[in-house]
Amino acid sequence: MQRGPASAERKTQCAPLAWFAAYTKHQHEKSAADHLARKGMEIFLPTFRDVRRWNDRMKTLILPLFPCYLFVRTSMEQKLDVLKTPGIFHIVESDGKACAIPDEEIAALQRLALNESIQPHAFLNSGDRVRIVKGSLAGIEGILVRVKNQHRVIVSIELLRKALAVEIDLSVLERLPARQSRISTLPIGESRRIA
Repeated sequence: MQRGPASAERKTQCAPLAWFAAYTKHQHEKSAADHLARKGMEIFLPTFRDVRRWNDRMKTLILPLFPCYLFVRTSMEQKLDVLKTPGIFHIVESDGKACAIPDEEIAALQRLALNESIQPHAFLNSGDRVRIVKGSLAGIEGILVRVKNQHRVIVSIELLRKALAVEIDLSVLERLPARQSRISTLPIGESRRIA
């Protein structure tokens, strides 16, 4: 995690400061963060440790938690300074307007980034086809559903026309590509005959 110094010399005394997400060139998050910090802007680049294996050794790398993104606290008056920074493509916008991120969300991210065990994970939605990648159920495929704030994987046994639900931690799942399937995505407790 990197943070730049807050500079008293900025011309933002009258303009409100807010957090924005900046989209960066691939693998240029750290250098763009350094450039912004040298400009006196407050930046936040959440990172995590990842152990990579090469043929002859293991190496621990520090990688961005959100590849191609960093967070910068600035005013809209300084938008051009941010965009002129090497490695920055644009500030994340909606309908042509930069999207400010609430301070509470950044504070929560900063607290999470202090956790040594934090790891990125694919964004999953209910209804996604998934495969369990760790534990005693590794290799089993199913459909992710959410029931009363619990995530479950529905596993269909097509030969018997039966389905089972198992509560599972999202960190042990990987998303599978969408495909034509005869698996039903009904809520738990309901059943329907699949022809």
